[in-house]
Formats: sequence, structure tokens, C-alpha cells
Amino acid sequence: MEWARRRRAEREARRVEAAGARALNRLDHLGPAWHVVDWPRTDPAATWLDVDERGQQERAGFLAIGPSGLFAVTVADHGRARVLIAGDVVQINGKRPPYVAEAQRDARRASKAISRAVGLTVPVTPVLTFVGSGVISVYGLPNDCLVATHRELDRLLVAGGNRISAATAEKLSRVAGNPNTWLNAPYRGGDDYRWYRDGRTVADKSATRR
Repeated sequence: MEWARRRRAEREARRVEAAGARALNRLDHLGPAWHVVDWPRTDPAATWLDVDERGQQERAGFLAIGPSGLFAVTVADHGRARVLIAGDVVQINGKRPPYVAEAQRDARRASKAISRAVGLTVPVTPVLTFVGSGVISVYGLPNDCLVATHRELDRLLVAGGNRISAATAEKLSRVAGNPNTWLNAPYRGGDDYRWYRDGRTVADKSATRR
């Protein structure tokens, strides 16, 4: 029985890894201004929980950081199954996995850790991306969570325009990639980071000074 459980866990791990790789491949089109960071999506304080209870361990995920901002991407592999989305509710094969809630929780945790590290509030947008060949029917999008198939992920991320400079994106990727960021340790001050309000872009900075 233990052997069977290990084999099943190994197959699941390979499936999750493959789904994450398919989503990551789309980001190759974004260019050098974008950075992808693998981060510990499970809170160390919750490591005593079983994998099924944690939920987010069943899915791949990563941070995407670029001119449009910071995004916590959660990857859900639905295979050939049909997906129904109605607001915050996702239904697959008659079940309602808490995908949206998990994506939002991941984004909140990433924002809290990175904000604490740089000494500045850093918003992180949750993104739920589906990998599979089954039909996806949408009857209403979730609140405070972006949704896309893996084939649309790159276009979704750049749709926000230029919210931060390339230098800030690169610095934040280093912060996110530092293990101390996720261990409650300070990284550096927030004075080096430049953010722009909604509706403004990096290009507006020079125009404002004239």
C-alpha cells in the first residue's frame, strides 16, 4: 500500500510539474523585462497540515514580475474535464475546488511578505490559470482574481500596461527570490522602488516634471 501511495504521489507531482511548465512556456514571449520567481507557496507555519488540507500544494504556482506589476499565478490542471466558472465558484466534474480562494490567499501572503521586506506596500494580483483541453464556460468572472487559460496568460499579464519601471521589477524579483523574504527578515528600504497610480505609466513620470 505504501508503494502504491508513493507511485500515485509521484504521478501527481509529475502532472503538476508538467502543468506549471506549460504555463511558464507562455511567459517566454514576454521578454527580459519580466521575471519569474519560484516561491514557497505554503506558509511554513502550516507545514503540519496534510497535503490535501493545504490544497495549494496540489497545484503549481509562481510569481510573475514585470512592467504590469506583481502577479501570484496559480496553475490548475483540469485535463479534459469541463470547467464552469461563476464568479468565485469553480466547478469541475461536479466538485467545487476552492481555486479562487487559494489564488487570493497566495497573493495576500506574497504581498505581505514582500511589503514587509521592502518597507513599502507592494500589491500582488492573484491569477488563476487553467491548463487542459476541456471546455471552459464562464458565467461571471471572480472578484479580485484574474482568470485565463495558459495560452492566454502572457497576454493577460501585459494587459495592465506599464505600472512599474524595469529597474523596480528587477529589484523586486531579487527580493522575491531571496529566501529571507519568506522568513520574516527585512531586505532593504522601499525608497528605491517607484510605483505609479492607476491610469498612470512610467512614461508619465518625465511629463509630470516639465
